[in-house]
Amino acid sequence: MRELLFLAHRIPYPPDKGDKIRSFHLLQHLARRYTVHLGAFIDDPRDWEHVDKVQKMCGETCFVALHAARAKLRSLAGFVTGEPLTLRYYRSARLMRWVADLLGSHRIERALVFSSAMAQYLEGVSADGIRRVLDFVDLDSDKWRQYSRSKRGPMRWLYRREAEKLFELERRYAAAFDASLFVSEAESRLFTTLAPEAAGRASVVENGVDTEYFSPQRVYSSPYGADESVMVFTGAMDYWANVDAVAWFAREVFPRVLSNCPQARFYVVGARPAREVRDLARLPGVRVTGAVPDVRPYLAHARAAVAPLRIARGVQNKVLEAMAMARPVVASSQAVDGLRPCPELLEWTADAPETSAQLLLKLLREPTPPALGEALRAHVFRHYSWPENLARVEAIIEGEAPARSPARAEVLP
Repeated sequence: MRELLFLAHRIPYPPDKGDKIRSFHLLQHLARRYTVHLGAFIDDPRDWEHVDKVQKMCGETCFVALHAARAKLRSLAGFVTGEPLTLRYYRSARLMRWVADLLGSHRIERALVFSSAMAQYLEGVSADGIRRVLDFVDLDSDKWRQYSRSKRGPMRWLYRREAEKLFELERRYAAAFDASLFVSEAESRLFTTLAPEAAGRASVVENGVDTEYFSPQRVYSSPYGADESVMVFTGAMDYWANVDAVAWFAREVFPRVLSNCPQARFYVVGARPAREVRDLARLPGVRVTGAVPDVRPYLAHARAAVAPLRIARGVQNKVLEAMAMARPVVASSQAVDGLRPCPELLEWTADAPETSAQLLLKLLREPTPPALGEALRAHVFRHYSWPENLARVEAIIEGEAPARSPARAEVLP
């Protein structure tokens, strides 16, 4: 088999958060067609237990422990060198040596780099004859720019600096690599508008959803109380954008719902809840579960999913998974910005607390029309198929990059 180097800023397993869902499906698909040599960081000590499973899909591997406190200290050198702090945060001499040794001892013809921070490992080594593809995953520079708007004083300056330095780096890498991948048309347009020289090498490869796994036809026991009318948020709860979203929703939107519907409950479902998230459980009607073995029952028995993100980039898997489960989603415009236009989703999109509360009260008081759930699921099946999107990645890696396949109209049961 041909050999491919895959570099990721986080081990691609388990697929329990946005970027790891994408990287896992990429690895799984590519491992059937190439001998994949994987280099990745591990930032969660619990993920070391999954190394054996990942190694079975790969050829050579190199996993490097990433300790957040040490990495933050290391990143401060960026102030001296003029680099983005992110670059130093993900810099490892051990991983750099492993990449150089691998390229010297194996016939690597293809390389997929997952996130711009990992592209540095193919800058300082000889990569002649290797077709290099960079998956930006999310446009990190714009995410830092969004963060800066919510901060004041020195932190605003720091985040704005990181946004500017990262964009310079992203632009340089996009020019050096053979192809760049973005998760949505919106991300691609944003980047190529600011870096028009990258337009000819930019491709959109959207995320996918396992519509058989996230199926409304499966039977799930309800995790809720019999008299509860639930709206649910799902996601990794140590991620800043998610923390900001649920804190804002719990304080600005949910009280308006609860005052009109006493049986309403807001469930925050996701692993590693930050202290600010745990503290929300003190508020009337708010429940914080922490990690759960299966998120599907929480979606299946909720009256609505919510995605009140105020800081967002790329495609929100939490929205797609709820849609695949045929659940209505009340989302912010930021949360749906990266998705293909869907009238049945846009109808329930709102940013103002009053409007969001009104939409949720409507869903709590009236049964969800079956046609709404069917239309949401059909949209996911039509546009977010893993097999089709992964085949496109493979074509781009091979330099073929076909046009998108026509949208499908069928609906999975």
